[in-house]
This record gives sequence, structure tokens and C-alpha cells, in this order.
Amino acid sequence: MAVPKHRHTKSKRNKVRMHLYVKPAVLALCKKCKSKVLPYTVCQNCGYYKGQEIINVLSKLTKKEKKQREKEIKTTEKEEKSKSPVTMEELSRTRK
Repeated sequence: MAVPKHRHTKSKRNKVRMHLYVKPAVLALCKKCKSKVLPYTVCQNCGYYKGQEIINVLSKLTKKEKKQREKEIKTTEKEEKSKSPVTMEELSRTRK
């Protein structure tokens, strides 16, 4: 069995281990439902990838779950549509 020639100090050991930590995963936002997804993968929440439906998520759900999921999707779509650019007139109204 091999035996180390010299004792390694705590600082030397910790300097080596400094780069051996787990980095947080880089997540992107789904364009359809705005949930966090790994890049270049299909969204598990809505089943879309690059604006196209790849997986029909609603087909595997029960009736109750399906209604709830459709309701969530509709509310997120309404929020997206309501986020229109603000005009100068609307800005002046809010300051009064």
C-alpha cells in the first residue's frame, strides 16, 4: 500500500477541494407557461418545445386534473395578453 511522503496541511487540502462543489443548474423559462425548464428540453408542465406541442400533457390526466390544468393555462395566456406596452396617455393618467 502506498504511503504519502509528506503530511498535507488543511489549507492545502481545502485549496484542492475548493473547485469540487456542485454548481446550480442553469434553468430557462418555458415560453408558453413561464415555468423553469432545463434548456433544450420539453416542458413537463405544458408539453411545448420551441412553440410546438410535443407531448399532449392533458391526455394522461383525469377529468378533474384536466379542468384545473386548462384553467391554469388560460389564466397564464390572459396575463401574457394583458402585458401590452404602456402608452404615454396611460402613464399620465396614473400620475394624477
